[in-house]
Amino acid sequence: MKSYQEKLSILSEMIAFARVDYSMKKSEFRFLLTVANNLGVNKDAVKSLLRKKSPEVVLKSQADRIVQFHRLLLLMNIDQEQHSKEIQRLYNVGLKMGLPPAAIGQVLEIMHNYPDKVVPADVLINIFKAHYN
Repeated sequence: MKSYQEKLSILSEMIAFARVDYSMKKSEFRFLLTVANNLGVNKDAVKSLLRKKSPEVVLKSQADRIVQFHRLLLLMNIDQEQHSKEIQRLYNVGLKMGLPPAAIGQVLEIMHNYPDKVVPADVLINIFKAHYN
């Protein structure tokens, strides 16, 4: 179980990512609220994170980092638009998390093969597994 501070850090990172294009669409905010709810974080805490970023907490497990990468990928595609700035930012976030560059690139490449560019979780996991073997 993640600590509350880790959960806030996850959401704070997602908010910063949603704002990479200097705005946050309603669909992105709704997605953030859904993730927050799944993490057990209420709407008021999310609104607070919109005003003040939470301190960054490094996710310890590789599985947690892959899940966070997937959340960011979903967030990027929630509005049906991908900007080069978002793609570059996602790539850099993945690198910062210690994910294999080739796996990140492969995910960003194959997302175009799926409806709404939503890479199924099992496909994403298999890509990362292949790069760790």
